[in-house]
Amino acid sequence: MGYALDLAQHGQKHPDAKPLSGFSGAGVLEIIDDLDGDTYRAIYTVKFEGVIYLLHSFQKKSKHGIATPKQDIELVKKRLKIAQENYLQQTTEKME
Repeated sequence: MGYALDLAQHGQKHPDAKPLSGFSGAGVLEIIDDLDGDTYRAIYTVKFEGVIYLLHSFQKKSKHGIATPKQDIELVKKRLKIAQENYLQQTTEKME
């Protein structure tokens, strides 16, 4: 996962990074990694020029289905909104 985030910081995309369902056009990507029989996910956005925001990372607990749990999607939406507000504040301060 760290390598995928490093690539994103340098304007590249890891081959396993995929758009997160339900966020079309928002630049929200998901990287999935398996370790010792467990599945881990990291969700980040490349929507904002010059920065990436890691929105959420978690261990997938469900043993069936591949869908991201609703509470995790809601958390990503909330954090994406905060990231957008932060980005706008940072870019506004740079212009002043």
